[in-house]
Amino acid sequence: MQKETDKFNNSDIMEGMPSISALIKAIEGGNNDRTINCIYVDKSKQKSKSREIAFLSHKAKTLDFGIELVDGAAIDEVCVGNTHGGIIAFCSQRTIPQLSSEHIKPSGVYYMLDGVEDPYNFGYAIRSLYASGADGIILSPRNWMGAAGVVARSSAGTSELINMYVSEPTLAVELFKKAGYSVVCAGIRNSVSLFDSNLKKPLFVIIGGEKRGISSKLLELCDKIVRIDYGTEFNGSLSTAASAAVIAFEILRTNK
Repeated sequence: MQKETDKFNNSDIMEGMPSISALIKAIEGGNNDRTINCIYVDKSKQKSKSREIAFLSHKAKTLDFGIELVDGAAIDEVCVGNTHGGIIAFCSQRTIPQLSSEHIKPSGVYYMLDGVEDPYNFGYAIRSLYASGADGIILSPRNWMGAAGVVARSSAGTSELINMYVSEPTLAVELFKKAGYSVVCAGIRNSVSLFDSNLKKPLFVIIGGEKRGISSKLLELCDKIVRIDYGTEFNGSLSTAASAAVIAFEILRTNK
């Protein structure tokens, strides 16, 4: 189906109020330069979505976007998912700056998701990283933010709220090390248990996709490799999203 195929191509349509509300918050907070061009609302949902429509009408005055009442079929035609609730936003692209030393806080926690092959998994991971208090996500030049609408929906809008920067992975490691950060990779070989590691800030954490994992070059450059110990015999790997959640909240606990 063409619509399903297109989810992996450029998409700047935000589907549903969680994504749209997060984007509005990000725009008003000044950490996202994406703009909303127009919002479609399913006219059959005017009554059930009256509160959401009132909120959007108020924001439309300050953010300068239009709201159109349309048939639900017009919304379904351009959406990948079916959880939009009858409200979508057509948006501009977001500028993601090149990582520099100026973007690195003195004592923070930043993450890179390396080799993630699915935009949904990517979005689920971002949701956990944002909730854990991550200071930012470093993206490789080839990343899933071209499918911004899909990522926003799967991340509950947090992909629009979190700080993002682009960098070649090895350059990112170099910049963080110069800033005094420890570089931690998630892996198995030559690893120590996540729960027995010193995970005090500042940290730059690299988490790989479950199929390809982290490149050998990055593993050689890191200061420490940590693994997630299982509670049963299991030769498989957790999803990137699950690994990100476990690692991020252990770092949060350690730094409390």
